[in-house]
Amino acid sequence: MTFEDLGLAEPILKAVEKEGYTTPTPIQEKAIPILLKGKDLLGVAQTGTGKTAAFGIPILNHLYNAQKTQTGKRRIKALVVTPTRELAIQIGESFDAYARYTNIKTTVIFGGVKQGKQTRILQQGVDILVATPGRLLDLMGQGFISFRDLEFAVLDEADQMLDMGFIHDIKKIIAKLPPKRQSLFFSATMPKSIVELSRKILGDFEQVTIKPEQATAEKVDQGVYFVSKPNKPKLLAHLIKEKPEDSVLVFSRTKHGANKIVKKLAQSDIRSAAIHGNKSQTARQKALGDFKDGQLRVLVATDIAARGIDVEELNLVINYDLPNISETYVHRIGRTGRAEASGIALSFCDKEERPYLRDIEKLINQQVPRMPEHQFIEGDDEADTQTEQPRRKPNSDRNRSRNRNNSGSSKYRGSGSQKRSGNNRSKSRGRD
Repeated sequence: MTFEDLGLAEPILKAVEKEGYTTPTPIQEKAIPILLKGKDLLGVAQTGTGKTAAFGIPILNHLYNAQKTQTGKRRIKALVVTPTRELAIQIGESFDAYARYTNIKTTVIFGGVKQGKQTRILQQGVDILVATPGRLLDLMGQGFISFRDLEFAVLDEADQMLDMGFIHDIKKIIAKLPPKRQSLFFSATMPKSIVELSRKILGDFEQVTIKPEQATAEKVDQGVYFVSKPNKPKLLAHLIKEKPEDSVLVFSRTKHGANKIVKKLAQSDIRSAAIHGNKSQTARQKALGDFKDGQLRVLVATDIAARGIDVEELNLVINYDLPNISETYVHRIGRTGRAEASGIALSFCDKEERPYLRDIEKLINQQVPRMPEHQFIEGDDEADTQTEQPRRKPNSDRNRSRNRNNSGSSKYRGSGSQKRSGNNRSKSRGRD
């Protein structure tokens, strides 16, 4: 199937082709026809599979076809609610790209900045509103937002929304939506709480689930380095310097840790920037913009950015700290190897993080390939590494096919040769 086979309006199809899309991803191929028919949808797909286009393209198609009969001031016809500022901005940019040959107008609202500019745009009139929950409720309460003419409601990254403590906000928002609407509910995972929430949002719906048994992006080469905690900065600087042309996204478990990594890299003459919840929105957008434009090669982020960064040709993701929530690992490494691209995801694991690694491997139903020894192993970690590495027959075809990441990861190999490859239990909470 191609996008031409979907029967899209000419301006939408032209914009999709301009973006370089020819063949829909699995979630797009299954979801778009359902949404074009006006049905509600529950979509479950891993990060990096093209979910934004899966709901954005059919919504724009509906709005474009309806524009011919509409007059007067623009009113909000579609609402997309998403957990983080970065993800909201990313979705807004995607809608603008898909609507470039139409007269459809999208705006994005989020907290952390003054509301003046946002409210002026809302008063002028928009067709599509992308919002984070906190700022959305705030402006609804002030009377700047009305859903009287709403036709489409999207809840994106629902599981992360609940993880961040937005459940009560989401329920308040849902209560204000008109009952007659097309509802779209997207989530990377489907725990019981998500199932219950989807029942409150969706009417007569269809469900699309894309490869639930494949927990990690198929084209991401993974690897783990066993390294003592004090030596993590040295290994990180070493890997970054091995390939000076690569863009690198580094994940830290904490805000303080992210700032510390930036300082450590600076001591090794490596320029980087951190984005996390304590950074101003201006600083976060500048760092992310510089990273996307190639002006900044290394970006250090906490998990607030795990589902909000979409950078073309992101070469490498490094889990400086292994996440204590296994699903977060999937979202992190999904920043590379997006859609049809390939990518590399490397993880650092110290002694205290071994239980996290075991949980991750249980979730993804495979062993993360062990990287070769490197000069930054020290103390008991070296002995532990040997027990963590099962012996394999070097010429085993079965092992090669089952664990293709070992053979495909020849880019980052510690010292000497180069090998290629790539949360305490409390969940993060925050309001954007």
